[in-house]
Amino acid sequence: MGRLFGTDGVRGVANADLTAELALGLSVAAAHVLMEGPGRSPAVPEGRSADARAGAPEGHRPVAVVGRDPRASGEFLESAVVAGLASAGVDVLRVGVLPTPAVAYLTGALGADLGVMLSASHNPMPDNGIKFFARGGHKLPDELEDRIEETYRAHASGEPWDRPTGAGVGRVRTYDEGFDNYIAHLIGVLPNRLDGLKVVIDGAHGAAARVSPEAFARAGAEVVTIGTDPDGLNINDGYGSTHLDRLRAAVVEHGADLGVAHDGDADRCLAVDAAGQDVDGDQILAVLALALREAGRLRGDTVVGTVMSNLGFKLAMEREGVQLVQTAVGDRYVLEEMKSHGYALGGEQSGHVIVLDHATTGDGTLTGLLLAARVAATGRSLAELAAVMERLPQVLINVPDVDKSRVATSTELGAAVIEAERELGTTGRVLLRPSGTEPLVRVMVEAADIEQARSVAGRLADAVKSALG
Repeated sequence: MGRLFGTDGVRGVANADLTAELALGLSVAAAHVLMEGPGRSPAVPEGRSADARAGAPEGHRPVAVVGRDPRASGEFLESAVVAGLASAGVDVLRVGVLPTPAVAYLTGALGADLGVMLSASHNPMPDNGIKFFARGGHKLPDELEDRIEETYRAHASGEPWDRPTGAGVGRVRTYDEGFDNYIAHLIGVLPNRLDGLKVVIDGAHGAAARVSPEAFARAGAEVVTIGTDPDGLNINDGYGSTHLDRLRAAVVEHGADLGVAHDGDADRCLAVDAAGQDVDGDQILAVLALALREAGRLRGDTVVGTVMSNLGFKLAMEREGVQLVQTAVGDRYVLEEMKSHGYALGGEQSGHVIVLDHATTGDGTLTGLLLAARVAATGRSLAELAAVMERLPQVLINVPDVDKSRVATSTELGAAVIEAERELGTTGRVLLRPSGTEPLVRVMVEAADIEQARSVAGRLADAVKSALG
């Protein structure tokens, strides 16, 4: 049986892969693991004894914050999660439909012992997922996820739970204040107001459908909305950060200064300038990096990206005197690098942007607000600001049904890569990356010319098939 936890929690088709029974069992397991004593879990505050599990009487009632995106399946999965936590002796604050970063923020701000978010992010509506946060609103490291999974499997196979009774069971209440608390936090960290800006917001019919427009409006912007009418079935359906066509058209139609697009759980942000041109995560990072450096808050004059960051981003940062540190693909690896070295800014081309002084995870609404604040503060258009970097043409080809384990050891493939790099010189880049979830290899080529990038990528894809097929 494969590992339940993927790169971002547990995901699957709701009521098929991700059932109510699984959601309940994982929640009970998470409650027990995250309430364990020092030396076992970094999520437990110093001073708690090894017996201080969920429901144990030590004058402390463990608390969990639970939120979800608007998917229809989130309704029954939320009920299962809440039931599991309460049965383990955890008091539950239900914050309702809020973005993932809002649940992370509230977990920390309210001093909760754990947070749970039900969402499958940018995935289609039939999918859903469960993501856990430890104390402080931080994502769980692999070792804690492994322990939760081991605990769940042990009890699913028949080992009985230690269940509290009477006054020891958890209590459940709705926490409607979470909406305003989160927005107040966002407004409070902005360096300046957005008065005079017109902004189009695409909420993907997701978790940011209410939050993002309200936050921008309270910050002073004139707001036009699309994709902000969720009905439980339309999340990510033709709207949001993976479908920018409607946002491009709306920005031009309304004469807006910029447009902002979120994904289903609003931990991402992509943008569109006044002419309807895309501004991706690398460009957003470039704009925010220079803004933070100007304010003296870009620690180490360093920004963190991934190996998929556009070469144009790297060249622009070098020109501006900013170091780019690159990690494996995945915002969790970006975050680990940032926390290890105290860096202030990092993210991915896909729009996950982490501003560590103000958030413990990628926050799409915060990113959009900070980007708009930079436009307002400088009086320069988003297009002008984003022009600090030139996006080099990037071609990505997925090569299926190959032995991805031999990417690093194949002599034939290594020779093909060396030849491609020689042809591209200093103005291009090659990356071969085995997929983490599928039997395929991703071939990525960047070059100053799109035709050259396509040609080199095609030849490398053929080399992958020949060497690894």
